[in-house]
Amino acid sequence: MSPSTESRENRDLATEIKFLVPKPLAEQIRVWARQRLEPDPNGKDGRDLYEITSLYMDTADFDVFHRRGSYGRSKFRVRRYNSGPVAFLERKLKTRGLVSKRRSLVTLEELARLSAPQPDRSWLGAWYHERLLLRKLQPICQISYHRMARVGICPTGLIRLTVDENLRAWPLASLQFREDDQAFGLLTDQAIIELKYREPLPALFKELAETFSIKPQALSKYRLAARSLGLAPELTDQAPTAAVA
Repeated sequence: MSPSTESRENRDLATEIKFLVPKPLAEQIRVWARQRLEPDPNGKDGRDLYEITSLYMDTADFDVFHRRGSYGRSKFRVRRYNSGPVAFLERKLKTRGLVSKRRSLVTLEELARLSAPQPDRSWLGAWYHERLLLRKLQPICQISYHRMARVGICPTGLIRLTVDENLRAWPLASLQFREDDQAFGLLTDQAIIELKYREPLPALFKELAETFSIKPQALSKYRLAARSLGLAPELTDQAPTAAVA
């Protein structure tokens, strides 16, 4: 059975907060997390490490980059885990500070459907294709990184901690994954810690922030990559590493 025939999911609203930390501190947090949380069940062979590669979309005027109107509340990307033969068509939407996701699983060969002038409404990815056309979105860049992911349960539900490092970015001319070695390194001496939970802040994550004296900040992998690759103009009201999806 083709992965695209049945696979579609929606993820409920959750809070996401991020921290940018030096790599030595990230390693300490990794050890701390492994002592308190379980491996992400999506990890390969029961491990908590995997690679993520995403293709990010924007308009010709970089409305997503500049957060213009509704473009500032949503991101469209194609996400692949490790070097698998499938990818997720994903929309990430932020509403009143809470994040939700809708995504559908397709084969890499099916990505060519997104270049058609009209969506095939019998295809599981038609909803995604329709929105790309409506919002005039096109591929801008590819971002890859290594992720450690741990999960747990608290009274409000599932909690998740991730550590992302070894970020690399490539410019894109089409909706195809690049596997060459012409990547631009991002945050080479730093890692991104991300916490996902439903309010209020879980006691375990409060302990984490207090133990390592870290403070959340706004971060965007896409904006960092687009800026670093020289694809989009500088934002006058953001620091180079500010604004991560």
